[in-house]
Amino acid sequence: MSNVPAGLRYAKSHEWLKLESDGTATVGITDYAQSALGDITYVQAPKVGATFKAGEVFGVVESVKAASDLYLPVAGTITAVNTALDSSPEKLNSAPYADAWILKMRVANAADAAALLDADAYGKLIG
Repeated sequence: MSNVPAGLRYAKSHEWLKLESDGTATVGITDYAQSALGDITYVQAPKVGATFKAGEVFGVVESVKAASDLYLPVAGTITAVNTALDSSPEKLNSAPYADAWILKMRVANAADAAALLDADAYGKLIG
């Protein structure tokens, strides 16, 4: 069974978002996603300063099984990327909610996060 922490918001495309009170957010992939992908071998993250619309592809995760596009759950501007994943992409397999966040961003409209799934709804989605 996948780990689905409460307090995060989830996209149907299996990214998680942690919204902070200052209008910033941290984004990563879910435990379910990393498990489905298998051993992760590469992460392509966006450039700091890039701006995306909600649902737009912001990067790619490659594994021994497949490559998968990453979709930004809400619109905003990238403020940081986790460069530790450049040399250790496998961290996404072991710590998808902790050390292996993919990016930090300034959210264009914090209310958009409310449209994402909560932990209970995401848990039902993945069965």
